[in-house]
Amino acid sequence: MDAKELLEKYAQGERNFQKAVLTGLDLTEVDLSGADLTGADLTGADLSKATLTGANLGAAKLSRAFLEGANLVDVQGRSLDLSWADLTEADLSGADLTSSNLSHAKLDGAKLDNTSLSSANLSQAFLIEASLMGSNLSNANLTEADLEQANLSRANLQGIKIQGANFQKSKLQLINISNVDLSEINLYEADLERANLEKVNLKKSNLKNANLERVNLKSANLISAQLDDANLKKADLTEANIYGASLEGADLTNTIMPNGERYRVKSTQTKESRQQTEVTGKNIIHTDKAPEPPNSRNQAVIVNGMVFLAGQIGIDPRLNSILDVEDVAKQTEQIMANIEIILAEAGATWADVIKTTIFLKNMSDFAAMNAIYANYFDAETAPICACVAVAQLPQNALVQIECVALSR
Repeated sequence: MDAKELLEKYAQGERNFQKAVLTGLDLTEVDLSGADLTGADLTGADLSKATLTGANLGAAKLSRAFLEGANLVDVQGRSLDLSWADLTEADLSGADLTSSNLSHAKLDGAKLDNTSLSSANLSQAFLIEASLMGSNLSNANLTEADLEQANLSRANLQGIKIQGANFQKSKLQLINISNVDLSEINLYEADLERANLEKVNLKKSNLKNANLERVNLKSANLISAQLDDANLKKADLTEANIYGASLEGADLTNTIMPNGERYRVKSTQTKESRQQTEVTGKNIIHTDKAPEPPNSRNQAVIVNGMVFLAGQIGIDPRLNSILDVEDVAKQTEQIMANIEIILAEAGATWADVIKTTIFLKNMSDFAAMNAIYANYFDAETAPICACVAVAQLPQNALVQIECVALSR
């Protein structure tokens, strides 16, 4: 069947073209929406900018076909052969390509959002800047595929084969990819925020400059992984193996380390956030992220390995004032947040606090205050504490807290 005959039949309402032989035909910009091309042979055909929305292409042969800019939205194409096809900037959103062959296909800039690619063969395919948001790639073969700057957020990648694939600068937020072998994978500058990578093998992988904030890396294999300058804020590395991993310049703020403990932020000297001045054996601690204490010239001082924090009241550092003037619980929350920031600047954490002193304007507020305060310490290792009632506090505050901690 030639192109003229095909289009004439389609114009007359014919939609059944099952097993039609259409090899090498020029079908650029044609509209074949809803056509049934099950088992048809379109090898080498030119379907650039063609419209095939809702068409049935199950088991069809489109190897080496040209489909640049084609509209293939909601196509039914199970076991479709698209090997070596050119699908640059084609729209395959919502298509069913389960078990299809896209080996060596060119899909740069293509839209594959919510597309089913389960068990599909995408080995050595080109997917640069392609969008695969929410797509189902379970058990797909992505061996040596190029996904640089591709968007795979929320995609299902369970059971995929991914050896040698390139994910440089790709977006992989919220993906679930536990128990997968990603050894030696290139994830340079990839965005994996909140992804689930539990028990994943990332041995010798390149994660330099990657965003791994809040990522679940429990029991992951990170042996000899490159994590230089990566963002690991609040990531969970419980029982992960980081032997030989490179972490130079990585941000480990509040990261749960392999031993289950949160990373201890060490004190650094920066003009913007901290000024540490050595004066006659004392290190003065200051950070712009916490408010100035109401009755002390310095927020804290380190002497002989001990950190002494000046009394803090519930000042919000953004406005430099107490916002909840009649709520002792809210003031306590703000105080503890301020103290935590100063402790971090001094290289300490709540676990290092050995003594606190609490001043209350009304002792009847003790229960409400303590309901917040107690959350910051383990019962067995909580610091000793003195609590006293006073007639008045700075800025009419309801509570003021000072503490002493060990400096590591």
